[in-house]
Amino acid sequence: MKVGLVQLCSSDRPDENLAATRTLVREAAAKGASFILTPEVTNCVSSDRAHQEAVLRTEEADETLAGLVAEARALGVWLLIGSLALRTRDADGRFANRSFLVGPDGAIVARYDKIHMFDVNVSETEQYRESAGYRPGTRAVMTTTPFAKIGMTVCYDLRFPALYRRLAQAGAEILTVPAAFNDTTGAAHWESLLRARAIENGAFVLAPAQSGSHAAHNGRPRRTWGHSMVVAPWGEVLADGGTDVGVTLADIDLAAVARARHRVPSLTHDRAFEGP
Repeated sequence: MKVGLVQLCSSDRPDENLAATRTLVREAAAKGASFILTPEVTNCVSSDRAHQEAVLRTEEADETLAGLVAEARALGVWLLIGSLALRTRDADGRFANRSFLVGPDGAIVARYDKIHMFDVNVSETEQYRESAGYRPGTRAVMTTTPFAKIGMTVCYDLRFPALYRRLAQAGAEILTVPAAFNDTTGAAHWESLLRARAIENGAFVLAPAQSGSHAAHNGRPRRTWGHSMVVAPWGEVLADGGTDVGVTLADIDLAAVARARHRVPSLTHDRAFEGP
């Protein structure tokens, strides 16, 4: 099957982001992709809480979700909406960072709320406290489609291999990692982590990414790394989207999952141990 990874440079304007995303989803479908994936926070990249309060909507009212569901139905493709920033009804007012898997009939097949929050001091001048604005999820999600079993994750989850092992041992053959990876950590770790998760689990890793300069964060533009990537179960990088906005295509053969897991059956070799 052919997969299409949509690489965006989303602004803090959901309306203009939807228009840009629709264009690239249609391009991916026109080039033969039957499974299309968009990055984390497809609808709005912003750390301005007041702005988010003004422009974000609940899942039921979100125009980006409605628009992309309609695109999946019109194009007859599977679509992973990498994630949307959404209002919730939580008492503390935090948002959800939610990924959606949409079928070719427009039905939402699965939802996943990002579990691990990016609370990090990247440098003396660049700090992130994702948990201040977003409520972490509590449940891993693996879903079965006609073409593969898919384990859903988002961005910073990538640094927590236990999540991926749980998904792979539940049967996931494709692991999705939509991201808005910081350019500093992306340059150092993005490819290495994606390849590690693929090799450890004998699974395809599909990682559509945000790329470029976004709305100001703490007085400076936020920069994301890009390099949307398709990694095979043996660790080969099948496609790298570089840093430009656009579509990255790759052909994947799910038989490679069985081959990798047969050659190194480590998913069946876990052992209990004591200490430290």
